[in-house]
Amino acid sequence: MPLDPYSGMVNRLKIDSPAYRKIENESVADWQERTRARLAQLLGITNEAWEPNFRIEWTNDENPAQTEIRFTFESEKDIEVACHLLLPRNATQEKLPLIICLQGHSTGMHISLGRPKFPGDEETISGGDRDFARQVIARGQAALVLDQRGMGERGGTEHGPACQQPTMQALMLGTTLIAGRCRDVSRAIDMVAAHFPQIDAEKIALMGNSGGGTTTFYAAALDTRISAAMPSCAFSSYLASIGAQYHCVCNYVPGIANDLDMGDLAGLIAPRPLVIVSGKDDPIFPIDAAKEQFTITADIYAQAGASDKARHVIGPEGHRFYAALGWAAFDEVTGWKKM
Repeated sequence: MPLDPYSGMVNRLKIDSPAYRKIENESVADWQERTRARLAQLLGITNEAWEPNFRIEWTNDENPAQTEIRFTFESEKDIEVACHLLLPRNATQEKLPLIICLQGHSTGMHISLGRPKFPGDEETISGGDRDFARQVIARGQAALVLDQRGMGERGGTEHGPACQQPTMQALMLGTTLIAGRCRDVSRAIDMVAAHFPQIDAEKIALMGNSGGGTTTFYAAALDTRISAAMPSCAFSSYLASIGAQYHCVCNYVPGIANDLDMGDLAGLIAPRPLVIVSGKDDPIFPIDAAKEQFTITADIYAQAGASDKARHVIGPEGHRFYAALGWAAFDEVTGWKKM
């Protein structure tokens, strides 16, 4: 795919060694501390106090395979998040691992639940293994889904997400839409820890495809309570992907290419288990650049003494999740076997 016609700007993106790339004699922990602080600054992360106003809206026990609980909370003042927590009934362990499932640029979190609502949803689900929560329940583990800002119940339409306006509003306030999406994930973890004792707080993973994979990367890099991460079709290099071709405006973080590339960003997750899922023919996250960036990530994991905790699995098609490949690798790096 051709580069942006503004070739001068593209050339400036060709940064061989971003400013916050780990230096040779620096410990992984020290690098992560300073780089995580810089990432939070670039994203515009804020941590002001807030009253979450947690509320359970309903509980559904009609499905013999699961109990479903819908709850809401405010992740910041006047920003409401609706979540569906699914608890399997066939689980044998007392405390359940939880996998938070993030849909990509779709019509909403019902995609992750495997429940088509609008024309085209069925194809979106079946054509790309995107019913993440249903897969998790089949594994005997708990699943949590929520709409990302600008999607589904939070500003989207039956035609898909509407990220433009919330992104611009965030920039006017000195932050980014990615920061808000990460905050929603972290505050959802707070709510689960406070209100659902059946969840194992030491086994909370995050996964998502495409735009859900992007939030997975950033949120796991920032919040070390996320025990494992599986981003899908959201990993390449900034130059080859969002710097070289059209992407939704929600992907862009001012100044980030000066300091980090995607391989560095993934390195912030070390030594926690990480499975990066790519599609061989993904046109918007090119595979050659993804392989190159993973060498950076793998090197950081090796220096952290966790080479066995990072995997890059490559599916045979394009921009979609690959459930069989992804979950097999996830079980290898986490040890959270299907129950």
